[in-house]
Amino acid sequence: MKNNYLLNVIGPTAIGKTSLAIKLAKKFNTEIISADSRQFYKEMSIGTAVPSAEELQVAKHHFIQHISIEDSYNVGDFETEAIQKLEELFQNNNFAIMVGGSGLYTKSILHGLDYFPEVPSETRQDLNKKFEKEGIAPLQEQLKKLDPEYYKIADVENPQRVIRALEVAIVSEKPYSSYLNQPKKQRNFIPVNIGLDADREIIYERINRRVDLMMKEGLLEEAENLFSKRQLNALNTVGYKELFRFLEGKDSLETAVSEIKKNTRRFAKRQLTWFRKDTDIHWFNFKTTGKEIQQFIETKIKDYED
Repeated sequence: MKNNYLLNVIGPTAIGKTSLAIKLAKKFNTEIISADSRQFYKEMSIGTAVPSAEELQVAKHHFIQHISIEDSYNVGDFETEAIQKLEELFQNNNFAIMVGGSGLYTKSILHGLDYFPEVPSETRQDLNKKFEKEGIAPLQEQLKKLDPEYYKIADVENPQRVIRALEVAIVSEKPYSSYLNQPKKQRNFIPVNIGLDADREIIYERINRRVDLMMKEGLLEEAENLFSKRQLNALNTVGYKELFRFLEGKDSLETAVSEIKKNTRRFAKRQLTWFRKDTDIHWFNFKTTGKEIQQFIETKIKDYED
């Protein structure tokens, strides 16, 4: 009986993951699981760099714009649904592709989620009220104090992540990071982890260009359409929250665009900090051809099969 393989493409934002994933999907005649949590939402397209209609036609993607910003959806829901989808895909093919820059979502599929203590709803409500009244900064400072290790790798601009880490630390009186990296769950596939990388200057330049392109494609109009729902957690994310400040008259458009670039660069840095801790990732320069990476994968698989 042949092994099942999950070809997992990771890396910082704007590095070219989608393009590589599509090449691999064509080569191995299979489909793609998206593990980019920002691309789950139907109402968000331009600001989340959702694959184009042409790209979606070339290779079938799952978990792209499949829920609404008003839906309640978390990494546990994604783990359950994505594992089920992979089981379906493996019935017809020994290969599947996963692509994304959301480290926690990728981890949930490869190794399963860690166990965390139950949190009373009152604790979460108190933290949410604090966020609504005082913003994200005091919560970030509290997290930095209670769990400096997690603070270094967390997406601290994401209030959901910050509040989640804080509520666990407060209730258990132990750092959130102490619950991470528990024994891995057994999966019915072997992961082959492919990382794309580049010099920091190149990554930042690609991010800046992408943001400029998003603005040309209508990101401001997309933000205007979502402005009335800006209080939703899904919209408190880079590319939208900065433009909401402009629409509220708090910043100029030039400042908002500059902040999007800066916050996206910070996000890319955190992504790389997360992924570089994983010694199972095989890193390639972003200019490496799809053919070279395919050859590496085939050699790796041959080692498993022999």
